[in-house]
Amino acid sequence: MVVGCGRIVLRIHDCRSLKAKRRVVKAVIARIRNHFNASVAEIEDNDVYQRAVIGLAVVSNTAGTVDARIEKILDLVEDMGLAELADSEMEIIHL
Repeated sequence: MVVGCGRIVLRIHDCRSLKAKRRVVKAVIARIRNHFNASVAEIEDNDVYQRAVIGLAVVSNTAGTVDARIEKILDLVEDMGLAELADSEMEIIHL
């Protein structure tokens, strides 16, 4: 079993309230869950308006599949255009 886990840091421009941030974060999380069947949640900076940190995990039987799926998730987040992808960290664990 191979597990890919990581975090995505988003910069949300023109966000002036937690309500506006929540709308963007929920849209990103829902899209990732629906398209890739990955475990996703906001994990840090819950009270910061213009920054969101999202954690994710993907499980498969090969490292290549996990790596490809994570790259597609990053591409999806960038293509959505709701927030700027400021940083990302990923790790692949073989169990």
